[in-house]
Amino acid sequence: MEFTKGLNKEEIDDIEKIYKINFPPDYRELLMYTLPISNGFVNWRNKSKENIEKITHQMNWPLEGIIFDIEHNGFWVEGWGEKPSDLEDAINIATINYENVPKLIPIYGHRYIPSFPFEKGNPIMSVWQTDIIYYGKNLWDYFSVEFGFKQHHEIDFDNIKKIPFWYDIFMS
Repeated sequence: MEFTKGLNKEEIDDIEKIYKINFPPDYRELLMYTLPISNGFVNWRNKSKENIEKITHQMNWPLEGIIFDIEHNGFWVEGWGEKPSDLEDAINIATINYENVPKLIPIYGHRYIPSFPFEKGNPIMSVWQTDIIYYGKNLWDYFSVEFGFKQHHEIDFDNIKKIPFWYDIFMS
C-alpha cells in the first residue's frame, strides 16, 4: 500500500464542503494521520476537476445501484409506500427518499463508511447495487479483512451497528 502525508484540518473541512459530507471521527483521524493513495483508494487531496468528478461518481454509485435494481430487478423499499407503476415516478420517489438516508463515503473501490451516526465505529459496507455486504464491524476491522489479516467470516456480525436504511437493505 502507498500512503502520503495526512490531510490537515483545513483540507478536511474543504473536502467536507465540496462533497457535502462529514467524515466519521475515526475515518477523519486516519485521513489526518495518513492518506492512503494506492490504486482503488479515494485520493481526497486531489482537487482536479477529473478527480472531483470521479469521487462524485463514487458518492452517487449507491443511488445509481438502487435505481438500476428498481429498473431491472423489481427492487422497492416498503417504507417508500406503494411502488408506482410508472418507472420514472418510482425513480423520483427513490431519489427523493435517498436524500434522507445516511450518506455513504467511499473508502476503497466500492467499500463505503456511513456518515451517520457521527461517531467512531461505523461499519464498512461493500455496495454493489442493492447487494450490501458488511466488510468490517468498524474501520480497523475492515482493513484487517480487506488486506488479508482476518477472514471475512471472522467479522463479529452480531455486533455491527444497524445503520438506518442500509441495514434494512442488507437484511432483505
